[in-house]
Amino acid sequence: MKTINFKLLIFFFGLLLLNCGGKEKKEKEGFSYEKTSSSELEVKQNDNIANIVIIGNDAMQFNLKEIKVKAGQKVKLTLRHIGKLDVNVMGHNFVLLKQGTDLVAFGNKAATQKENNYIPKGSDEVLVHTNMIGGGQVTSIEFDAPEAGTYEFLCSFPGHYALMRGKFIVD
Repeated sequence: MKTINFKLLIFFFGLLLLNCGGKEKKEKEGFSYEKTSSSELEVKQNDNIANIVIIGNDAMQFNLKEIKVKAGQKVKLTLRHIGKLDVNVMGHNFVLLKQGTDLVAFGNKAATQKENNYIPKGSDEVLVHTNMIGGGQVTSIEFDAPEAGTYEFLCSFPGHYALMRGKFIVD
């Protein structure tokens, strides 16, 4: 167990070194997180369809921390990975969890499920999820929004849930 923790520490330290470049690098990758909000064009409401585009990058960031939809509304969610790193190094997905799910416990279970794209087999905690994608790739899913409430979303690639997560608010 100590070996795994040490390897994860080295991995994240390496990522930190690769991503030192601050704001200029973020702008080159296509977005600056501080300037992006769900009130901009990432979430478009058309009648009863919410078209959502969420962007992930090589700095383990989503451009959205909050998504708002209406209960029962059809949701078309598109995930874009604007980074350059391969899915095996910096894969991203979108996972919408049931209310009350322990985020840390789920993230730890998911980290052991590489053969299942980091989605725990037989998990009843996941409402919907996209495929795992790497740099330059795009995936999308369609689903009906759950009942009113606040849900959490995250990327289930090992360790990413610490930074790549947000609230999915259903009115």
